[in-house]
Amino acid sequence: MSQFMSLFLVLSLIAFAPLCCFSSKTHGGYLYPQFYDHSCPNAQQIVKSIVADAVAKEARMAASLLRLHFHDCFVQGCDASLLLDSRGSLVSEKRSNPNRNSARGFEVLDEIKSALEKECPLTVSCADIVALAARDSTILAGGPSWEVPLGRRDSRGASLSGSNNNIPAPNNTFQTILTKFKRQGLNVVDLVALSGSHTIGDARCTTFRQRLYNQSGNVLPDSTLDQSYAAQLRTRCPRSGGDENLFFLDFVSPTKFDNSYFKNLLSSKGLLSSDQVLLTKNEASMELVKIYSENNELFFEQFAQSMIKMGNISPLTGSRGEIRKNCRKINS
Repeated sequence: MSQFMSLFLVLSLIAFAPLCCFSSKTHGGYLYPQFYDHSCPNAQQIVKSIVADAVAKEARMAASLLRLHFHDCFVQGCDASLLLDSRGSLVSEKRSNPNRNSARGFEVLDEIKSALEKECPLTVSCADIVALAARDSTILAGGPSWEVPLGRRDSRGASLSGSNNNIPAPNNTFQTILTKFKRQGLNVVDLVALSGSHTIGDARCTTFRQRLYNQSGNVLPDSTLDQSYAAQLRTRCPRSGGDENLFFLDFVSPTKFDNSYFKNLLSSKGLLSSDQVLLTKNEASMELVKIYSENNELFFEQFAQSMIKMGNISPLTGSRGEIRKNCRKINS
């Protein structure tokens, strides 16, 4: 495909992305931002205030809360299934490969839920709390704002296999990652924009070690990784040991939500293989990386739209599911 055609395709994709979304039609009902205006008017303010305290204590928490929304929505929809602890025959999604020793921020959500139960018992769902906390975290890190459509209800079950199979992994190929997004009704524009959330947060050595030592089973480092950057990473990510050592996903501005993530990709300094393949393995995604690296405003706009779209994956509405009293367990 010529560069011109590829750019044309990408601009068409962006142009026809729906300009969202005061209400989002779902199976069995609508999500809309004013859902709690009468039943719990202070709900959004309570979420915002507790998230702000948590992020003030630890900047990394913004990325952790944002990631929980992503890992929740990609498994049976945005239904707070991820928040359930193992109990009886229910096996928690927290035990899956993408979440074990990795998903965090649950205590912040517990604190929000407890405050909301005092304010308006059995009214605000854990699924909506996760969606609001993700938006508030993005804003606190300097990112875009959007109105969160609300009215999701909470699942009465979880899916360990869904969590293991549906969430993109750091070493997946580009095609596998795109397929996992398409399964959720998301496209390549959503994929690149939402990957931009890696402008904040950390990754463990174990998630990218193969890039430093043995990317293709040939005992050679990944050729798409800047070699001086790789040498720097090796000092704290050895061949064995140090699995849990943390590294910034965006070393330029690790706690600031901006487009430097995309600039890093253009310098071959994406940390995860799943980041760098956006530039090296697909023409449309490569063009989007270039566009967002040059235009922070466009990245912010698309990120907000894609977050609304992701937040609308198969929510439970109407009488389906429940409003949990405690986000970690189903109501008895």
